[in-house]
Amino acid sequence: MMAPAAFPSAGSIATAIRAGDVSAEQMCQEALSRITAVDPDVRAFCTVVPEIALEAARAVDARIERGEDPGVLAGVPVAVKDLISTAGLRTTFGSWHYRDFVPPEDDVAVARLRASGAVIIGKTTSSEFGYSALGTNQLFPTPRNPHDLSRITGGSSAGSGAAVASGAVPLALGSDGGGSVRIPASLCGVVGFKPSMGRIPVWPGCKDDRLPGVSSWDTLEHIGPLATSVADIWLAMRAMTGPDPYDRFSLPGNPFAGSPERGWLAGRTVGLSVDFGFIAVDDEVRACTEAVAERLEADFGCVVRRIDPSIGDISDVFAALIAADTDLDGMRALARERPFADYVMGLLSREWQASDLTNARRTRQRVCRLLADYMTDIDLLITPTSPVAAFSLEASESAGEWPDAGVPPNWLGLCNPMNLTGQPAISLPAGATAAGLPIGIQLVGRHLADVDVLDAALDLEQALASVQITVS
Repeated sequence: MMAPAAFPSAGSIATAIRAGDVSAEQMCQEALSRITAVDPDVRAFCTVVPEIALEAARAVDARIERGEDPGVLAGVPVAVKDLISTAGLRTTFGSWHYRDFVPPEDDVAVARLRASGAVIIGKTTSSEFGYSALGTNQLFPTPRNPHDLSRITGGSSAGSGAAVASGAVPLALGSDGGGSVRIPASLCGVVGFKPSMGRIPVWPGCKDDRLPGVSSWDTLEHIGPLATSVADIWLAMRAMTGPDPYDRFSLPGNPFAGSPERGWLAGRTVGLSVDFGFIAVDDEVRACTEAVAERLEADFGCVVRRIDPSIGDISDVFAALIAADTDLDGMRALARERPFADYVMGLLSREWQASDLTNARRTRQRVCRLLADYMTDIDLLITPTSPVAAFSLEASESAGEWPDAGVPPNWLGLCNPMNLTGQPAISLPAGATAAGLPIGIQLVGRHLADVDVLDAALDLEQALASVQITVS
């Protein structure tokens, strides 16, 4: 199966609905029809709510009929990752223990999407509590890559990447604690944005301390959108950005209230690191990244500097920080009733020491200082998003221990440093392998420079649209 035609853009849908050219109900029906057509193969969705979605769409149409502003995402069908709370819609966190849980309230991001006129069409499959960069859990079938159904989508926002790439919806919401928006965006050939820490408040998500065992990723997790274009990412960010008192990391203001600007890349100094000096990067991914660097020089007059930040393998650091952010006692109690997925049990079975957390925090401080120093001399850092294209589902479904077994070594290592630092980072489709599998490029901005990242991505997206980079 090759990926079908993309859904019309979120921006064009909202414009057409506001103009009365099409109704929100019609667009909702279109999304439901697409899900019916593609999801038996792709398996992106774990929950679809036709009646609830149609009711929300009709409410948007009613607002328009009354002459009210329906919002910037008027009638846009949106899928939401199953780790993100949705009032009245089942949210399982990918766990058997919460298989029938229906949250009493929306996550902040979801509430803001609804207020902007978006229509929540359903929930997308995630790994259990987001503890794996693969899409497996004990409740639902593993999502499949629309470009090749025998391959993974990446995760943990596995279903969200597949939902957009399959053309089922124009926009999906994910969460990113170590690459979980950017990895599926890269492997599925869509755009995925991890904004700065706190740019989109996170509450309650899968860190609700009122639920046994459900508290995690407090200092690592970001909420972020996935779409087929940078313009739609911008529109989603406009809807969701702004502070909230329940998230102590949340940032004031909304830098996306205006419109993105073209031409930001012209003459910029760009740092290029293909492998951070230690990650094994596939030859096709390496060649594609080099080709993108050449286009930056040729099309925008960028000065490209090759750098290799000495970050090193920080997988143990991540494990310790996640353990510190996790209700280990609560999860162990639940596991006595029924074990979690193997990758979660691997985390719970380890005897964590205070020194593990101390060392992890010290390493985090080192990585933050290191990248801050590098970013003083460059305007933007580019890397591959993933060192490999999508690999087989067989490897995914056999992964058992923490960190994931049966998958390429350090394959998250180009993404997870930005969760330590909180810097904004986006994955942009950059080309394809000889077999037609998507390759993504990651653009990383300076501290809080979200707008710069999206402006740069807009420029690069336009340049790449004029040529298809295919490597062999």
